[in-house]
Amino acid sequence: MIRATLLILAYAVAAGLLACGSDSKQEQAKTTVCDARSDIAKQVDSLKTLTPATVTVDAVSKSLGAISNDLTEIKDAQGDLSSDRRQQAKAATDTFTAQVKDITQELGRSVSVSTGKAELTAALQQLATSYQTTFARIDCS
Repeated sequence: MIRATLLILAYAVAAGLLACGSDSKQEQAKTTVCDARSDIAKQVDSLKTLTPATVTVDAVSKSLGAISNDLTEIKDAQGDLSSDRRQQAKAATDTFTAQVKDITQELGRSVSVSTGKAELTAALQQLATSYQTTFARIDCS
């Protein structure tokens, strides 16, 4: 009798662990996406404070590198998200990645320093707008 009770208890614990495992994988993916989203917001806030007088290639490159890493983390976690979150994350990532690529190309262009800084500053403001219409809408609550 005790053996049967222990066996039933063992099955119940195993079933509970299996059920938690799938939820925790989805929760981990959500946490990864939300943490990356938060860092993207931090990087975008830092970039949008730059002016033509304060913008440097080094500052922009560091922030864009961090954003690129965050986007990779989000892409890697997407498969474990719920269907709705996966669609939101994919749409946001695709749109935002295109914007980051545009800015990266802007960095590589050879234009005059004053014109280039003004154009880059405008592009960084567009990036902030792009963040608001993409990643800021992802629910992390």
